[in-house]
Amino acid sequence: MSITLGNKVVLVGTGAVGSSYAYGLLNQGLCDELVIVDLNTEKAKGDVMDLNHGIAFAPATMNIRFGHYEDCKDAALVVICAGAAQKPGETRLDLVYKNVKIFKSIVEEIMESGFNGIFLVATNPVDILSYATLKFSGLPKDRVIGSGTVLDSARFRYLLGREFDTAAASVHGYIMGEHGDSQFPVWSSANIAGIPVAGRLSEERKTEISAQVRDAAYEIIQAKGATYYGIAIGLIRITKAILRNENVVLPVGALLEGEYGHKDVFIGAPSVITRNGVKHVVELVLTDEEKDKLAQSVHTLKEIQDAAI
Repeated sequence: MSITLGNKVVLVGTGAVGSSYAYGLLNQGLCDELVIVDLNTEKAKGDVMDLNHGIAFAPATMNIRFGHYEDCKDAALVVICAGAAQKPGETRLDLVYKNVKIFKSIVEEIMESGFNGIFLVATNPVDILSYATLKFSGLPKDRVIGSGTVLDSARFRYLLGREFDTAAASVHGYIMGEHGDSQFPVWSSANIAGIPVAGRLSEERKTEISAQVRDAAYEIIQAKGATYYGIAIGLIRITKAILRNENVVLPVGALLEGEYGHKDVFIGAPSVITRNGVKHVVELVLTDEEKDKLAQSVHTLKEIQDAAI
């Protein structure tokens, strides 16, 4: 089913991630209308005022306003950043029970508005909450997208770029699986200008880089309380791909329905993104070791998912 809505975006949740995302939208001029919804109305209204004061310097004009769930009715995209935040020493999966309850309330209210666009989920644990959003909304699977491993893959590309003194944009590589501790790098296809990088690194160095990517959030949370700039830019990239119908491949959270031999789980995997959401999941040729790691990640998520939803 083709979506013919405009490019109105509703942001639910104006914490550090949500407000950073809104700032990125303004800076890139990606939508005509941005509606901000949050239980903390004073904070949300303050963000609206602050962002509006920057419109004179933005690349395009934008109608930014405070709103409510009923404003989702004609939205092209609803981005959910609301929920309990990850605390120092807490894993993303530790958040699941409290955030599933929050999401049930949010998604049901949004659907009552008549919303028929695309959900983009950023709240952790994002894979579980993307699955919850699909179940609570009743929307087709292509119209529920998680941030998946878009940030993890960006971290991977940054580290490889630094390793080989090459711009991160010229590094091609993916992190797959859970946006969390069971994620893994797809070393077999990582390359710079088509040249594989795995053979140019020792096993020890590959292990170090994998750990740096996996543990980056814990380090940032310990240092400043939360991660938000990196994920906000990742969400902006996904938003741009949707609203501009780019047909670009991004490692988002997508529902597997037999791809890679797994089904009924949202997992970070390269997927083609269009104006209608996830066009299809791209199936990389994985090594046996990578297949095992993906299976472990799926098992980790399904155990929690089955208990929580």
